[in-house]
Amino acid sequence: MAFPETGTIWMNGSLVAWKDATIHIASHVIHYGSSVFEGARCYDTPNGPACFRLDAHLRRLYNSAKIYRMEYQASLEELRDAVLDTIRANGFRACYIRPLVYRGYGAPGVNPLGSPVEAAILVWEWGKYLGPEALEKGVDVRVSSWRRSAPDTFPTLAKSSANYASGQLIKMEALIEGYTEGIALDTFGYVSEGSGENLFLVRDGVLYTPPLQSSVLPGITRDSILTLARDLGYPVREEVIPREALYIADELFFVGTAAEITPIRSVDRIVIGEGRCGPVTKRLQQAFFDTINGVLPDRRHWLTYVYPDRGSADKTTQEDAVTR
Repeated sequence: MAFPETGTIWMNGSLVAWKDATIHIASHVIHYGSSVFEGARCYDTPNGPACFRLDAHLRRLYNSAKIYRMEYQASLEELRDAVLDTIRANGFRACYIRPLVYRGYGAPGVNPLGSPVEAAILVWEWGKYLGPEALEKGVDVRVSSWRRSAPDTFPTLAKSSANYASGQLIKMEALIEGYTEGIALDTFGYVSEGSGENLFLVRDGVLYTPPLQSSVLPGITRDSILTLARDLGYPVREEVIPREALYIADELFFVGTAAEITPIRSVDRIVIGEGRCGPVTKRLQQAFFDTINGVLPDRRHWLTYVYPDRGSADKTTQEDAVTR
């Protein structure tokens, strides 16, 4: 899918036309990957467009920027308002949201401190990341030959653009060899995550997911699934997962803002379970989509309505759940 190249982008406090949202070729971010970003979604609910866990996404953005010593001039609340303004300006009822904090045109060299910290917000209509049929039929994946970074190299708690150089290698390798996605191992050989998704495994009714020390991003969707699974009565364990556990799982699925909840039907050509979306995955999908689409009451205040006056009285822009 290509970008639409139409619409409006927010850049440092101003809404500009898509074609005019440019930076200088000498900007630090182009040469050294000095940026952090977020991926969130706005869903079309019965009460109007609503962003899913927007505050949690923006909090992680600011945490990522803090790790990289990138202090942006606007507050989280101001950036939240900017996200909503950008969605309204584009007239979307459902869209993908990409806030980006980056180092712009300033001093040359690796040292980033002489370059200004800038920000932009893009929104566009984006369908199912791993394909329209993937949510039901699942996807075929391989264990990648590329490992995730060691704990003392890149900070994996930060959603840094530079970290996704690894994701690109994992994704391209998988696609070239006929798979939809890859699963990376950490430096100790345990399961980490996909190129841009967290991973869950189901075995004997218990959900397992790699812990943060396995070089995984603290995903907002990951945290949401942990919460929903406990609500549904499933035992959940965050623990290291050996590679071979993937092959004997009853069910496997990816989670993420783009992937949502996508089942995995095979790993390295070994069929997982029945080779399609399993019952636990299906139940979690239903709970997740009922939540994000406004079917269930928003008791955790996970939805931020783009037009709050059209929502019911219990809707708010603040969420009370803390993402690890």
